[in-house]
Amino acid sequence: MADLSTFPITKKWPAADPNVLQYYGLPTPNGVKVTIMLEELGIPYEAHLVDFAKDDQKSPEFESLNPNGKIPAIIDPDGPGGKPMGLFETGAILLYLADKYGKFIPADPARRWETIAWLMWQMGGLGPMFGQLGFFNKFAGKDYEDKRPRDRYVAESKRLLGVLDGRLDGGTWVMGDDYTIADISMLGWVRNLIGFYEAREIVEFDTFKNVAAWLERGLARPAVQKGVTIPARPAA
Repeated sequence: MADLSTFPITKKWPAADPNVLQYYGLPTPNGVKVTIMLEELGIPYEAHLVDFAKDDQKSPEFESLNPNGKIPAIIDPDGPGGKPMGLFETGAILLYLADKYGKFIPADPARRWETIAWLMWQMGGLGPMFGQLGFFNKFAGKDYEDKRPRDRYVAESKRLLGVLDGRLDGGTWVMGDDYTIADISMLGWVRNLIGFYEAREIVEFDTFKNVAAWLERGLARPAVQKGVTIPARPAA
């Protein structure tokens, strides 16, 4: 049996089965990247709820695994060399899992790096910009009298949607016929943009036909449907 006792996070969130991967997060656009990936892989794991309402992500136990205090994070009891390993940052986690299990990333080196480039594009552009737009469109920022910040993020979000729309022209997925970690990294963010962030009209989402069709295909996948609900959010 794997010994996870050296990880302080397990004191706050004990592992029922320390031999399976431990996931710590919430079904936010970043969190669901990893749960979708885990569901797509079909591997056993335990999901531990990190409750933002309780500032769990800022607790010493959570920050012992991710000093940046952001979800999600994982512990793989069977890490490199068979030793337990903790990991944070969604891009790193997706790459790690894709490499470990040999799925959702092309084996061909050129296509592999192209996939990684699109993953980095999501992390550096799509996610941060959509998140800022959500703040200025739905949350506290919507009350700012000066609408220039909101309009800046609207314009940039539309530009990024245009980039993705062009990439998907004539293809099923970001990497053509191959469904990869690039798609997994983006699905939750695009879903959130037009759903939770209520930005469908302001970004003119329905004009991006290729993105809309890609999102529909992605959300139809059973692993995606399940992944976006894990772990269950606390009752309001």
